[in-house]
Amino acid sequence: MSISSAIAIYFVLWWVVLFAVLPFGARRQPEESEQVVGADPGAPALPRMARNLVVTTLVSAAIFAVAAWAYQAGYLGIDRLNRLMGIPF
Repeated sequence: MSISSAIAIYFVLWWVVLFAVLPFGARRQPEESEQVVGADPGAPALPRMARNLVVTTLVSAAIFAVAAWAYQAGYLGIDRLNRLMGIPF
């Protein structure tokens, strides 16, 4: 795997994990004691973006490390995946 491919895969994986992590721990403004006038009622009371970004980076790095190891070991090669799906290559 080239460095540019690894960066592209990590970039896409990071964004997917970010959107999966965002809802965890988020509480809407009406659930909290104070609501900002003019704000959307579905907006989070405390976004905690720094925490979400750190968690996203750690989870993405772990998933990417496992996937890179599996690729290097030959478990995620295109030939193997084609054989598993029954597609002639």
